[in-house]
Amino acid sequence: MMIHRREFLGRTAFAAGAVSLNAFPYHLFAGARKQATDRVKLGPTGLEVTRLAMGTGTNGVGGSSNQTRKLGLKGFADLLRAGFDQGVTFWDSADQYGTHPHLKEALKAVPRDKVVILTKTHASTEREMRDDLDRFRRELGTDYLDIVLLHCMMDASWPERKKGAMAVLSEAREKGLVKTHGVSCHTLEALKTAARTPWVQVDLARINPAGVAMDGRPEVVLPVLREMKAAGKGVIGMKIFGAGRLRNRADECLQYALGLDCVDCFTIGSENRGEMEDLLRKIPAASTRA
Repeated sequence: MMIHRREFLGRTAFAAGAVSLNAFPYHLFAGARKQATDRVKLGPTGLEVTRLAMGTGTNGVGGSSNQTRKLGLKGFADLLRAGFDQGVTFWDSADQYGTHPHLKEALKAVPRDKVVILTKTHASTEREMRDDLDRFRRELGTDYLDIVLLHCMMDASWPERKKGAMAVLSEAREKGLVKTHGVSCHTLEALKTAARTPWVQVDLARINPAGVAMDGRPEVVLPVLREMKAAGKGVIGMKIFGAGRLRNRADECLQYALGLDCVDCFTIGSENRGEMEDLLRKIPAASTRA
């Protein structure tokens, strides 16, 4: 079978994962037009989410984030509602970011069944996980959670440490309190463990073309993400702009993420309406730029 030069180069770039931001090969990553508001199915449960998730913790720690500090309760809720009004119906939160009350405020004007809420927990034991599920639902003002992730896995043996929390989340999924579950990873070894752990239905993985704030170089991380996809797991990209350090190369980073065959969707945190609307414009342009 004859392979055209452009197709060969494209396959090579995708396989290697490494590209130069200074001479980004736009034509190799150009494809069908994609929108932030496209609906994609995530993982074995087929949970439907928008391609873009509204991140709520670009730098979230200690119960606050960039977004909560800059915008406050009403301001951030208004931003979430503005995204919803433009078709972005996937909200990415975490206990660590302190953003549950902001989502609850936004839900006062948004139908609960029209948004997908992702949150994250540091629970390890059964008791901790049961307490978190009860508290999270109270803080969010909802009877159920769409996606719950074990937050920030750092070591290869995390399933042993987290087996109590994992058991409770499995039980909660069977009861309909949680729709799907998984992990966010912050080291390559933790990511590799997630790829081979059947319990993981969704993984939140750090990915960008420069390897900034990632678990390894793209050419090392991408084969692990492809292993996840081959196993039927959903993959959500994060750190698309390298925790903000690559915002000056947003077009290249977006086109890279949109062109990957192992990333279903991604989360990016906007800090004002202008940034959010800029993303909505940039995503379709980036997907087809040649």
